[in-house]
Amino acid sequence: MSANTKIVIIGCGISGISAAQRLVNAGFHHIRILEATERSGGRIKTGRFGNSIVEIGANWIHGPCEENPVFCLARRYGLLDPEALTPENQAMDVGGHPPWVPNVFSSSGQKLNAEDLYPALKMFSELLYESSEFQSQGGEPWASVGDFIRAEVPQRAAEKWKDTDAKARSLQLCVISSMLKVECCVNGTHSMDEVGLGAYGLYKTLPGLDCTFPGGYEGLIKNLMSELPSGIVTYNRPVRCVHWNNSEKRENPVTVECDDGERIDADHVIVTVPLGYLKKHHSTLFHPPLPLHKLHSVQRLGFGTNNKIYVEFDSPWWDADCEVIYFVWEDEEDMVDQVPDIQRSWIKKLFGFTVLKPTERYGHVLCGWIAGHESEYMETLSEQEVSHAITQLIRRFTGNPIVTPRRVLRSQWFHDPWTRGSYSYPGKGCSVQDLENMMEPLPVKASQSQVLNIHTQTKTCTHQLTHN
Repeated sequence: MSANTKIVIIGCGISGISAAQRLVNAGFHHIRILEATERSGGRIKTGRFGNSIVEIGANWIHGPCEENPVFCLARRYGLLDPEALTPENQAMDVGGHPPWVPNVFSSSGQKLNAEDLYPALKMFSELLYESSEFQSQGGEPWASVGDFIRAEVPQRAAEKWKDTDAKARSLQLCVISSMLKVECCVNGTHSMDEVGLGAYGLYKTLPGLDCTFPGGYEGLIKNLMSELPSGIVTYNRPVRCVHWNNSEKRENPVTVECDDGERIDADHVIVTVPLGYLKKHHSTLFHPPLPLHKLHSVQRLGFGTNNKIYVEFDSPWWDADCEVIYFVWEDEEDMVDQVPDIQRSWIKKLFGFTVLKPTERYGHVLCGWIAGHESEYMETLSEQEVSHAITQLIRRFTGNPIVTPRRVLRSQWFHDPWTRGSYSYPGKGCSVQDLENMMEPLPVKASQSQVLNIHTQTKTCTHQLTHN
C-alpha cells in the first residue's frame, strides 16, 4: 500500500478516530472520515446536569492499567484524577466488578443490612465466575448465562441455605433477581437469558480500579481529534451504500455512496458503525450483500440498550460512604430479570443507582441504571413521567413520603437512529469465530494481486480494532 492509497472511514466515534490516527501515523495522507451526525465521539457523549458534568454515554475506564490504551491516552492528555494514576490503583484487580460500598432497600420500605445479603451476593459472584470459565474449558451445558444461573441456584440454595428460614431464603432469591438486573446493565442486554454461556468469558477484564474523567470523557475525543489533520471529517454526511466488489476496477475499487448523492471512490473503506445500526441496515448498506458467514455473525452477536437516569436531590437519603444503591423487590424470588407488563411496571427493571463522587464536585447526584426493553420503553416517556416514576420508587423503598428529586436527566440510546442501542454482548450461539468474522476484511477470496477493500471495525464485546 502506498501513501497515496485512498481510505474512507465511516463513523467518527472512538473506533473511527483511532483507525484514522493509526493510518495518519503510518504515513497515509488520503484519509476521509464520514460522520452521519454533527459531532465526533459517537457513544462517548458528555453533558451538563445542573452545575455538574455528567456522562450520557461511556462512563468509566474499565481496568485502568498499562495494557489499556484508553487509560494510557487519558494519562498522556492529563485528563485523570491523581488517585487514578497511582500504582496501587492500577494493580487492583476487581474482575470487572468494583468493590463498591452498598446501601440496600426493600420494596416494603426497609433499609436492609448488606451483610445479611452476603450469601446471595457470594453465590451470584461464584456463578458469574463459573459462567466465564466455559469459554476456555469448552462445552456449554446451558444455552445462556440466565439459564445456567436459574438451574444452579435452587440446587445450591437447598444445600447451602438449608438451615435458613423460609422468609430469609426468599429474600436471598430476590437479591439474585436484583443482581441479574445489574448484569443486564453491565452486559447491555434485555435479559441474561440472551447472553450466550459459552461465549460469556470472551469479555476480558484488565486490572485497575475503574476511574472516570473529571472533565468529561469527551476530553479524550477532543485531544485525539486535535492530532488529526484539519478537515479530515465531513459531518452530517450519512452513508447510503458501500459498493465494494468492483473487481473490474483496478483503481479505487470501492465506491461509497452518501445520502446526499455524493459518490466517493476509494481503495479501502473501514466501517465503524455501531452493531445496532449494522443489524438494522446491513441489507442496504452493502452492495453486494455481506457474505453469509459475516451476516450470521452480525445476527448472532447481541446488541442491547442500557440507559442512565440522573437524579439530583437537595440532601442525601443514602449513607455518606455509600457508592451504590440496590433495590430489592420482595416479590421476585423466581430469579427474574424482566418484567411481565412493561408499560405498567417498567421501573422494576431499574436495579438502583450509583452515587456520583466526590460530593464536592457533583452535589447529591445519583445515576440510575436500566437495561432492556423496559429501558427502551422508558425512552418514549416524557421527562416528567420518568421523574414521577423515580420519585414514587424512591419513596416506596426508603419509606420517606416526601423525598423529591430536584431534577432528572436520562439517556435515550435506543431511539438514536445512528446507534439503535448501547453496546454489544455475546448472544446465544456465539463463539470467538463470530468476532473473527466481524474483523475479517472483504473480499475474503482476494488473490495476491487484489486488495482487501472493506473492513468492518464495529466495536464488539472484546473491544478489538480491525486494521489492515
